[in-house]
This record gives sequence, C-alpha cells and structure tokens, in this order.
Amino acid sequence: MTSTADDDGTVTDAGAATAASTVTATEAATEVGDSPETPDTRLGRMATYRLRLSYTGAVVAVVLLLLSMTPSLLPRGPLFQGAVSGAAAACGYMIGVFASWTFRYMLSRDFSEWRGRTLSWRWWAPLGVIALVSFVAGLWQFREWQNEVRDLVGESHLTWTVFPVTVVVAALVFLVLVLLGQGWGKLVRTLYGWLNRLVPPRIARVTSIAVVIALTVFLANGVVAKYSMQFLNASFAAANDQTTESSEQPTSDLRSGGPDSLVTWDSLGREGRSFVSHGPSTDQLEEINGSPAIEPIRSFVGLGSGDDLRANAELAAEELVRAGGLEREVIAVGSATGSGWINQSTVDSLEYLYNGDVATVSMQYSYLPSWLSFLVDSERARQAGVYLFEAVDAKVRELPENERPKVVVFGESLGSFGAEAAFGTIPTLTARTDGALFIGPTFNNDLWREATNRRDAGSPERLPVYDNGEHLRFAAEASDLDDPDTEWNEPRVVYLQHASDPITWWSPDLIFNQPDWLVESRGSDVLDSTRWIPLITFLQVSADMAVSTNVPDGHGHTYISEIPRAWAKILEPDGWTGEEGEEKLEKIIPLLSRSGNSSNAAESESAADSESAADAAS
Repeated sequence: MTSTADDDGTVTDAGAATAASTVTATEAATEVGDSPETPDTRLGRMATYRLRLSYTGAVVAVVLLLLSMTPSLLPRGPLFQGAVSGAAAACGYMIGVFASWTFRYMLSRDFSEWRGRTLSWRWWAPLGVIALVSFVAGLWQFREWQNEVRDLVGESHLTWTVFPVTVVVAALVFLVLVLLGQGWGKLVRTLYGWLNRLVPPRIARVTSIAVVIALTVFLANGVVAKYSMQFLNASFAAANDQTTESSEQPTSDLRSGGPDSLVTWDSLGREGRSFVSHGPSTDQLEEINGSPAIEPIRSFVGLGSGDDLRANAELAAEELVRAGGLEREVIAVGSATGSGWINQSTVDSLEYLYNGDVATVSMQYSYLPSWLSFLVDSERARQAGVYLFEAVDAKVRELPENERPKVVVFGESLGSFGAEAAFGTIPTLTARTDGALFIGPTFNNDLWREATNRRDAGSPERLPVYDNGEHLRFAAEASDLDDPDTEWNEPRVVYLQHASDPITWWSPDLIFNQPDWLVESRGSDVLDSTRWIPLITFLQVSADMAVSTNVPDGHGHTYISEIPRAWAKILEPDGWTGEEGEEKLEKIIPLLSRSGNSSNAAESESAADSESAADAAS
C-alpha cells in the first residue's frame, strides 16, 4: 500500500467520506518552489487511484473499534460483532479524515513541506502495536462481557471461535466501507479536475462536491431504492403465495377461508393462512376451563382480496359479522406486523381465558416483513390500524348498547404502532375500547412516546408510571402491573416491554443523545456496565435488533408467558383471578407459542414466519 504524508503529518486519504480533502495543488507547488500544476496534469494525477490511509483517521478508527466491543442489550455472536466493529471503525476513520481536513481548512494552510514524503514508520509502528494489543485485549473483554449477558438471558457461553470470525468480518466490513468512501472521493476529485479547467478552484471544489452529493441522493432514492423495492416486493409477494406445512384450509365456517367465507383461502396470504389454521381446539379449551367450550372465530383479509386498505378493512368487518363475531363476549381487533404476522400466543391466550367465546379480526397490509415495513411502509401500517378499528367499531355500534360485546385491541412491534393509530390520545383509547395490550412497542408509537415522556416524576423510562397508573400501566413481567399500589380503573391498557428489547429502545436519537434508560437503574437482564457512547450505542442496538427474537422468552423481543397474565389483569375474566387463575395460567403457558404450532416458548419469530430482523440480516 502506497502512503504519503498528509498535511497534518497524517497519511493522505484518497477519499473516504470527504472530497474536500483535495487541496489546491497550485498553491502547494508554489510554496515549495515547484512550478504550479496545470489542470491537465492535476487531472491526470487524480485519475491515478491509490488506496491511501489517513493517520488521523486510523487513530479515531482504532478508538471506535475498541468502544464497539463494549456490552449492549443482547448477546451478540462473532458475525454481528464483526459487522458492528467494522462499521464503527469505518465511521471513526471518516470522522478522523474529516476532522483533519477541517483543521487544515480553518487554518488556511497546506503544510506543503510534508507533501511527497513517505510517512516514517515511527508514526505507524506505535499505532500498529497499540492497535493490535488493544484489539486483542478488547476481544477478550468482549467475550467476558458477552458471557455475562448470556448468563442474564439464559444462553450458552461463547467459544474460542469468536476471535477469528470477529477479526475477519470486521476487517472485511471496514475495507468495503473505506473503499466505497474512497471511490466516492475519487469521483469528486476527478470532477473537480475537469471543472477547474473552466472555473476558479474554490468554485470548482464546491460545485464538484454538490454535484456528486446530488447524484448520490438521486441514485439512492430514485434508482437503487426503486428497483430494490421492486425486487423485494416481488420476492416477498412470491413468499406470500406459499403455505406453511402446518397450515390447512379450515373446514369450519367460523374461520376465514373456510366454507361460506367471504374471502378465499388463497387470498389470505401465508401468514393469514397460518393465523386461521391454528389455535386451541374446543377439547383443549374445555380441559383448561372445566366446562363446555365454543369454537373461537378468526377473521382475516389478505392482500389477495385487493390492495385498497379501506375496502379490505370493510371486508374484514363483514367477515367478522358473517361468522357471528358480534355475538361473542369479546371482539379482539389485532394489528398485524409486516406481511400479516400475529403473535399467536396473544390470540390463543384470549381464547383460553374466555373458553372460546372470542372473535379475532385482523388484516394484511404489506408483503414486506415487519422490519422492512417499518422502514418504508409505516404509513400503510397506520392506515390499516385506523381503517380496521373504525370498520369493526361501526358494526359494534349498530347493536343496542347493552348487547355490545367487549372490544379490545392489540398489536406487537409494528402491529402496536398500527393498533395505536386509531386513537389520538390515551383518554380516547380508554373511551372507545374495553382494554388494550401493546407488546414490544417501537419508538414511533405516538401514544407510547407521549406516556413515556409525560411519566410521573421518579418513575424510570424502562417502566414508566403514567397518571398514577389510573388506566395505563407498563410491565416487563406481570408483577410490574401492581405498581403503583393504587386503584387500576377500567378500561385497562398495558404495554409489555423488556428492558433488553432493542425494538423498543432503538431510535436515531441514540447517535448523539443519551437515553434515560441508560442513565437510570438497569433492568434485571441488562448489565450495569452497559454505557451510552455516541454513535457506538446506536450501532450496537441496531445490531441487537437483528437478533432480538433469538433469545429465550422474557428477554429481548420474545414475548410469550407474560401475555396471558397481562390479558388476565386487563380483563379479569371469571375464574382467572387469584390462586385459581394462576393455576390455570401455569397450565396454558406451555401450550403457547409465537407461531401457534409449537409448545416451545423459546421459538423465534424468524423460525415461525421470517418476520424478524434476524431472518433479514441472515
């Protein structure tokens, strides 16, 4: 690798995040007594690409590389740690290069006496030794921290393979990102060389930077994004046509896709077919409740019925009415995530608690998985939540007031965002429903953010107390719902959120702002040594999102056992309170799963439906 001294005693960077590092060669040549470069010779020099590294950038890259191995919310394997470390080092390199250029530019000096000289090994040797020793020590400490986190969530320890895998992945990610940055910088300098033949240097420099930035944004938004979304939509639309092995067309007219249904089996989509295919049988319900049960109703409308969300919501409400949903004791309006996935333990729990006297209705609004829908399709999630609730609510209000069933709403992750959307405030939510359960909310959830920001003084961000707990309460486990020790009035609203759930705590604000949940006391499954570090914490929590469901129940974004307990607290159905209720809850919890076809409480969402970010990242 060829290196030349940069203007501050660093190795000149060939790009990597700043085109502005190009100095006026004419000025440099004049200072050292050489003849000035012509635009033609300058252009020729710029067209010759050499990978160069900035010494200042390398120093900052090493610092951020070490910081990236500090603990965050969830266990990270060597693959994800390598990606985080490589990205952190690349960001540090970019920051160092930009800081170096800014320093020189503000002083209006070129330090030309360094130009053309090879940087002495006395500069690089100490940095290389320090970096190597620090990285080895950091990897060792990373393994220790990760094993501590794994103890908290009940996972096995890392093996020695963490070391080579992390090193290789980090190096590859860093190299790719630096090469991309340097290629961008080379493009700017080449354009600058052309323009400088026609206009003054400073105008050429500013214009070249502006043009390449505009071109980058155009390509990213107008070309890359467009064709990437077309490809992803086509891919996930094809997956939507598939049917899981455990899904079978219903023979009951109480399920969408069955006899007399207003929607066809094929139109439901993969997740819709899974939703209507599963759930406890009447025999299972009777075994738990000790009395005759009725078959639950499950209504679902997929995108196979059309792309008009309002029309699909109306169809879902009609399907609910057709199946006799208005005659049930409870109607549950569920907002799905992404391609229509619903945590089946949320619905199964309600059906157990009411011995089958429940009608659940939901709809699909996207072909994309939850993580991707969150990035590009959140408006459709909001619209689907509003349209579905309003359509069902209109049907319920046609009944005499004393004959109306209870109406509850629920949603998980992006589904909680959609479920909230029909209600502008907490009082509106409690006025229009008989209860609500929101699981693993996102930072975009308006009601969640309002309640969290306006929490009672002294209550922590990870478990806020809002309005003295009069209607709304937060919990990581069911026992948290007893706090505060005041009367909990109906209707009741619950947010389930684990202290280690990166889906809930991820936010762009993490880049520059320290969150309260990392200032206050930690949750039981978060290390005390977890600290906020600008940029690094954002990268770490982003990586945690990719493995958020690959942890046992009760941690990360895996919610199963606390769901029936939360429903029991919200609705207090007969026979499900006190010691009797706890005994029943202990019986049904092993029967629950996120996919509805397994009793394994630790089953991940990615294994069940390919909805998790881990599936996407893999």
